[in-house]
Amino acid sequence: MGKIVVEVMLKPEILDPQGTAVSAALPRLGFNFAKSVRQGKRFEIEVEGEPTPAQLAEVEKAAEKLLANPVIETYVVKAEK
Repeated sequence: MGKIVVEVMLKPEILDPQGTAVSAALPRLGFNFAKSVRQGKRFEIEVEGEPTPAQLAEVEKAAEKLLANPVIETYVVKAEK
């Protein structure tokens, strides 16, 4: 069983209120390692066998049409083992 992963993030110029809230909460909880936080989403898609270039292309189309809003988000499609 193979896996194709789509990682979606807001574009850098788009405000991220959820990331900002997490960034503010971390120091209050005693975690002081983060300069900033951006929140995103991850989709894991299982396929039979190793992902093929054709499957990656199809997932790329799905990411553009359904999984991400290309106006405000960027996405990366990759095969994972």
